[in-house]
Amino acid sequence: MLTKPIPAWILVGGALLAASAGSINVVGFLSVQHQGISHVTGAISILGLELAQTNWPGVAHTGAVVVAFFLGCVLSGLIIRHNTLRSGYPYGTALTLESALLCLATYFLSHGMVLGSYVAALACGLQNAMATTYSGAVIRTTHVTGIVTDLGISLGQIARREPIDRRRMGLYLVLLTSFFIGGVGGAVGFGFLGYDILLVPAALTGTAGVSYFLFTKRTA
Repeated sequence: MLTKPIPAWILVGGALLAASAGSINVVGFLSVQHQGISHVTGAISILGLELAQTNWPGVAHTGAVVVAFFLGCVLSGLIIRHNTLRSGYPYGTALTLESALLCLATYFLSHGMVLGSYVAALACGLQNAMATTYSGAVIRTTHVTGIVTDLGISLGQIARREPIDRRRMGLYLVLLTSFFIGGVGGAVGFGFLGYDILLVPAALTGTAGVSYFLFTKRTA
């Protein structure tokens, strides 16, 4: 249970990252491959389907998305070297790198190169692994299955008049809403900008990275 107020930088940062991931995932569905890239749950199911149908090009593509997401998580572990969210760790480096990867993904996808999907998945894996917990609250910013599950459990507890962790649920509501808004914005923006819409989450993560550098420098 969260026993203290959630710092504003966690709420704002989490909201921005969730919105970015929602936008990226929608672009994945709107791309030629029509596949989400901000998480691997659906990709694993698609991989099994493609394998059962012996669609080897599909197996290779979906497998590459899963591997890229996984490598992004590995990269996060190399950079941050901690699984608990706290100030003072090199999140600025990870966020700046994610921004660069999204810019690169934009270039590849805009030029018809499927490599862009893998680079975007790499960026999502890096983002999702940047922060796993804060004071007992599991934080995920690139998918919302666990968030919806926890919110549903809490609603059931409320119906039974049992106490719930309201601060934790508030955090999850912020992440869920932000992911949804990011998806809507990504879909609308794709109609006007195409793959260049990925430059928006690139700008958000880049700005967050620079802001974090300044924040840690000021509080050092």
